[in-house]
Amino acid sequence: MPQSNLTFHRARKRFGQNFLRDDSVIQQIIRTINPQKSDNLVEIGPGQGALTEGLLNGAKTLHVVELDRDLIPALRLRFGLNPEFHIHEGDALTFDFGALKTDQRPLRCVGNLPYNISTPLIFHLLKFEGVITDMHFMLQKEVVQRLAAAPGDKNYGRLSIMTQYYCTVDYLFTVFPSAFTPAPKIDSAVVRLTPHKIRPYSCSNITRLENIVRDAFSQRRKTLRNTLKKHLSADKIEALGINAGLRPEQLHLADFIKIADYLEDSFK
Repeated sequence: MPQSNLTFHRARKRFGQNFLRDDSVIQQIIRTINPQKSDNLVEIGPGQGALTEGLLNGAKTLHVVELDRDLIPALRLRFGLNPEFHIHEGDALTFDFGALKTDQRPLRCVGNLPYNISTPLIFHLLKFEGVITDMHFMLQKEVVQRLAAAPGDKNYGRLSIMTQYYCTVDYLFTVFPSAFTPAPKIDSAVVRLTPHKIRPYSCSNITRLENIVRDAFSQRRKTLRNTLKKHLSADKIEALGINAGLRPEQLHLADFIKIADYLEDSFK
């Protein structure tokens, strides 16, 4: 089916739009996602529908969430005759993804995410990890490196720790600027986030963990005795079996949970 007015839509900078055009990349992403007839798929920001057709051909149900109202009529024209295509006009940053799970099937989320909202959107989606099987996103390469980073890596930080608390993170492949119109000035990458069925580490108060991690990395070149001094002394950090002279990027997720749980117990 022709792409209709989708082809002539001008990318909007305020929405961070870069439309995927390279068919080989599109097919690689579809093969990676491997949509099945039993799937309940959610595409965030379908844009001009580059991935939408392949997703809809493979899955039984496809929900799309699009903020740009100028794209919606053409998306309806192109895909609206399919009764399993459902379009939702709205901001993904505030969208209730839990409302899309209307039967026993969990959600599978997909999207070529705008660079300017990728991090807050991932944190928003993690609130729904209980109803999501997996998430495949194309993001700025640097963001994917941060998501997948291990302790000791220069990219390791708050995003790495909090995402890995909820999910297994797999850096899948790199996508170069020439695959998009307009071409961004940076490389992109595709990542798979798979929520843990059983978390390898459990935290008694996730909000306290978030605060500890945020404060620890607020001055990432400083040591824990400095960045966490408003929470606990260096001696107490050492008593937990953690070297207070380490920088935050040297700590494992389990270490941050140990600190957060100690503080939680102290306030009981």
